[in-house]
Amino acid sequence: MTERLTGFGVVLVTTTSETEAEHLAIALLNERLAACVSIYPIRSIYRWQGQIENEREWQLVIKTDLKQFEQLSAKIQELHSYAVPEIIALPIVAGSQTYLDWLASHTGGVSE
Repeated sequence: MTERLTGFGVVLVTTTSETEAEHLAIALLNERLAACVSIYPIRSIYRWQGQIENEREWQLVIKTDLKQFEQLSAKIQELHSYAVPEIIALPIVAGSQTYLDWLASHTGGVSE
């Protein structure tokens, strides 16, 4: 398989609650900054203010067109409760063409 960037990606974001995760997901979908958002309960262990924290969080896996990353990141920062939210973009290097076409038709532009 030859790897090539598709222009699409997944953006990872964690939140403190399922309610906050759903609120972010709906806001991103309403503004067509995401085509799909999957939400999973997770446990995060991380360093914060000199301490090791061990917390239950909610992981958003946001499927999007990475051309919109700056807008998506700004919207997440506007709505997020964390002072330093995790916002990490990973490129999709390959995918089924039908899924990538669907992704393209549900991000950016005008609603169908």
